Amino acid sequence: MTIKWVHVDPLVMNGEPFCYGSRLTVRQLLEMRRTGYDLTRILTDHPELRQLGVAFAYCYAADHPERYAEFLEPDGSLVGPGYSPVEAGDLPPELRRPGVVIDVGAADPGVVARS
Repeated sequence: MTIKWVHVDPLVMNGEPFCYGSRLTVRQLLEMRRTGYDLTRILTDHPELRQLGVAFAYCYAADHPERYAEFLEPDGSLVGPGYSPVEAGDLPPELRRPGVVIDVGAADPGVVARS
């Protein structure tokens, strides 16, 4: 069975995209990220989420800039801490992209990798 990690249903959560298996919306995840929550804290506070699901939510947001403009930097990357390269090691290659994986060598932890 293939899991669709981000769902959009007009009858659920007022049509706001939400994460599979939870009542947490993509917007709420982005709010947490913007206020400094890293992956470990998000997964600790919301054990119903999965590492892969959070990455899909971040990618969904990056793919819908018109809906999530307030969470985007001028260069199009997401605001706040993303996955470290170690945390991203188990992600499929298509999810290891700027705005999801951070560059640990950067001076600012909010700066994303450009590789």
